[in-house]
Amino acid sequence: MNDQSLAIILAAGEGTRMKSKRPKVLHEIGGRSMLGHVLAAVQQAGVSNIVVVIGPDRDDVAAEIARVAPTASTVVQRERLGTAHAVLHAREALARGPKSVVVLFGDTPLVEAETISRLLRAVDSAGAAALGFEADDPTGYGRLIMDGTELVAIREHKDATAEQRAITFCNGGLMALEGRHALAILEQIGNDNAQREYYLPDAIEVARRMGLSCAALKADGAEVLGVNDRVQLAAAEAHYQKRLRERHMRNGVTMQSPETVFLSHDTVIGPDVTIKANVVIGPGVSIESGTTIHAFSHLEGATIGADASVGPFARLRPGSALEAKVKVGNFVEIKASRLGVDAKASHLSYIGDSEIGAGANIGAGTITCNYDGFSKFRTVVGEGAFIGSNSSLVAPVKIGAGAFVGSGSVIVSDVAPGALAVARGRQVEKPGWAAAFTKANGKQSRK
Repeated sequence: MNDQSLAIILAAGEGTRMKSKRPKVLHEIGGRSMLGHVLAAVQQAGVSNIVVVIGPDRDDVAAEIARVAPTASTVVQRERLGTAHAVLHAREALARGPKSVVVLFGDTPLVEAETISRLLRAVDSAGAAALGFEADDPTGYGRLIMDGTELVAIREHKDATAEQRAITFCNGGLMALEGRHALAILEQIGNDNAQREYYLPDAIEVARRMGLSCAALKADGAEVLGVNDRVQLAAAEAHYQKRLRERHMRNGVTMQSPETVFLSHDTVIGPDVTIKANVVIGPGVSIESGTTIHAFSHLEGATIGADASVGPFARLRPGSALEAKVKVGNFVEIKASRLGVDAKASHLSYIGDSEIGAGANIGAGTITCNYDGFSKFRTVVGEGAFIGSNSSLVAPVKIGAGAFVGSGSVIVSDVAPGALAVARGRQVEKPGWAAAFTKANGKQSRK
């Protein structure tokens, strides 16, 4: 059904209340831009015909659209004369006669695909449909004026009568129009108001004057939350995180303290994964079943196999790949590295640009010296190798399978399989030196 529909997304607002050089719609929630969320929801609803209305000189917004929805087109709104005026910038697409049209906003990021589909289905039998919500405090919101099940008007708060202001069913902004009449409805919207602007909500009264019926659908207030400043951005983030946590927990993930776990829009977590308190999961993370992520760990751009253990206080940076049963312990940082099955790095280590073989053990305090100030180099540790504590592996270097590296070594050359490498200064002891030194300096004790 929806492949014959048109989605128009309004994203030309300057967002001055954000106090930011970045366009409002590019501010992120759950690791994805607000506009990206809307584009994704539209595509998940089966709508591929998408027009996004953007402001002038907004190459950054256009680039985000191309990245998230490559088939979408953009049109530029240079004058801002109201929401209906913005929608009419998609006149060419409207004139092609889509089956239905849905209008969304780039700063209303939490709308779900099913809600978009509901709106589109509503105009199968109505000229227009608006999305509303019940507000605890309706002050400032437009009111949906109903006559039984028929929507008869949307009245802005400032224009509403005292009786209408008592209505708690409020305008959520999103609207759908029946495709055959959409352009005619939009063209008849006037600007006879204090701001001299063309308002999309007036489409309801225009549609009724044309003899068309209008419907109102209800959504949760959080789903239609608009973001105009950083406070509302934080509120939207909180709602979105709650949604993500509940979704994953219902799919078999245990969260010890859910309110302290932060996820990303693309986080993939298998069943029987346990996530302890104060864990942050950035974009690009997948975790297979049976794994435990311990407290205060930070993951981004990482894949983690089954039955692994990460943390506490571990950091996995982009390009990290942990295979099954890997253990990454406290204060270990991994970057652009693969750890084979049952490999271990249990304490206080940095592993960067490396390949760690299955069953290898990385001792406490080990670091891979992967950067010489200009270029990055790789370290390869073979299967079953044992790297002693406080070792430095100076890349490029290979440690053979089953080899041992003595604690405190600085390894600058390859180590053969099965060999022992020790690279540290020989210990020298001088009996009586300390007492003589102390006496010569006139001290009985050191403080």
